[in-house]
Amino acid sequence: MKKWIAILLFLPILAVGQSKRKLRIAAEKEQSLTLSNLQKHVQYLADDQLQGRRTGTAGEIMAMEYLIQQYKLLGIEPKGSNGFVQEFEINEGLQIEEATFLEVSGKKLLLNEEYFPVAYSASKSIKGTPAIALSEAGQPWFRDLKELLEENKTNPHFDVEAVIKKIANEAAAKNATSLLIYNTSSIVDNVQFNKNDQSPSLSIPVIYITKKGVTKYFSDPSATLPIELSVKLSLKVRKARNVIAFINNNAPNTVILGAHYDHLGYGEDKNSLDALNEIHNGADDNASGTAALLEIARKLKNQAPPANNYLLMHFSGEELGLMGSKYWLENPTVSVKANYMINMDMVGRYDTARKLTIGGYGTSPEWSNTIPMLANKFAYKIDSAGTGPSDHASFYRKDIPVLFFFTGSHPDYHKASDDWDKINYAGINDIVNLVYKIVETTDSKGKIGFAKTREQQMGRSTRFTVSLGVIPDYGYTGTGMRIDGASAGKLAEKLGLKAGDILLQLGDYKFVDVNSYMQSLSKFNKGDKTKLIYKRGSEEITVALEF
Repeated sequence: MKKWIAILLFLPILAVGQSKRKLRIAAEKEQSLTLSNLQKHVQYLADDQLQGRRTGTAGEIMAMEYLIQQYKLLGIEPKGSNGFVQEFEINEGLQIEEATFLEVSGKKLLLNEEYFPVAYSASKSIKGTPAIALSEAGQPWFRDLKELLEENKTNPHFDVEAVIKKIANEAAAKNATSLLIYNTSSIVDNVQFNKNDQSPSLSIPVIYITKKGVTKYFSDPSATLPIELSVKLSLKVRKARNVIAFINNNAPNTVILGAHYDHLGYGEDKNSLDALNEIHNGADDNASGTAALLEIARKLKNQAPPANNYLLMHFSGEELGLMGSKYWLENPTVSVKANYMINMDMVGRYDTARKLTIGGYGTSPEWSNTIPMLANKFAYKIDSAGTGPSDHASFYRKDIPVLFFFTGSHPDYHKASDDWDKINYAGINDIVNLVYKIVETTDSKGKIGFAKTREQQMGRSTRFTVSLGVIPDYGYTGTGMRIDGASAGKLAEKLGLKAGDILLQLGDYKFVDVNSYMQSLSKFNKGDKTKLIYKRGSEEITVALEF
């Protein structure tokens, strides 16, 4: 009898032990499955056959189709504008084609360094033997802008483009075959190639010769030179695609989880840090974050905390300026009350020396309660800013709390050597678990609070000694540089600049896009006084400033 009593007393202990063992085995199986899936996803997305997943290419479409297949296998609802897909256009503006050249006495000039066509040039090929000092019918004509610039240096209404167009039209009426313009004065002429120019093409090619080009090839005004040129301009528009899925708990708030899946292709967009014409697979940037998002989606599908819905977003066009996330915010495919947004970009290289960075820490009071408790397994550092060079910045600017997970830069960043075999899959697994725990822990807290933080500086480099403190809108396709905002406490905020303002001119230097703005900024030093011209709505405003 005593023996049976002892057995009966032992049975509950045995049952508890077996239950714990089953839970442990289930957890081990889940971790093993996550690791296997992460490697499978990254290996596919970073395979050469996807050719670097450049926005708007066949490789991007292959990645998109893979993501859709995964969500269908998981049984998660599509929430794009067409199934899982939200297609959008990226207008790259006018492009100077490879067929463009200028040859003088058998020597080809360097595009952009020694010459460039203006955006309103005709696309034609011309041969001739013109005398620089003469304007002969049937030959290219030359025109020095020096006198016009000197005559109009105090004229605020002087429009150099309008003058060049007038000269070109008059030359064409007298049977000039092309117009080559240059400037031997010290006055800034602001002639540049404006890819966003939408004015009609002229009837003849118009080429600007830089000071370097003039010195090298046209220093003798009495010379007669054999010239051959060809201008070929074309408008480039790409199709890009966000992939969007939704777990609907019929909850009042929605957590947004995102990662971009585009990369650099062969480096055609000039954003590679090594050789062109090699496939940039982007295993860390950002097949790692894409794979992590797929695994978080799988975990949420199996057991989603019930007090929120979950919007799962894979963005394209991030490498071109956060274009996919901006487009969705301007054209949402589902109406949701956003609780917060978590973004994963480059989460594949974690180690204790290269700490996990958790950005957006200051965008909600909730994060200082949650993160220290849940991230104690990691060697990590925090960044309070809600902005930065990834898609969470788009949501922060809409007053949505954000978190940004990033395992740091490395020698393979934006290089062809960023391959799948260099990824720390166990590290991504730990980040996946951390993000899930954050979602789980905050679930019962309802809509969390939002807080403004400092803005990370954009557009600053070692070339610049000054900064306005603005955040460029890289997707803007008009003339000038539209801004997404002004950094707190910086010069732009003190000048009263706001999101949506279009910056046009700094001192003597006009700019037509972000790149020409950067070039203008590099002309100034700390302590310099100048003026800024910008447009707000239809009003053009001029303000004085001191760097």
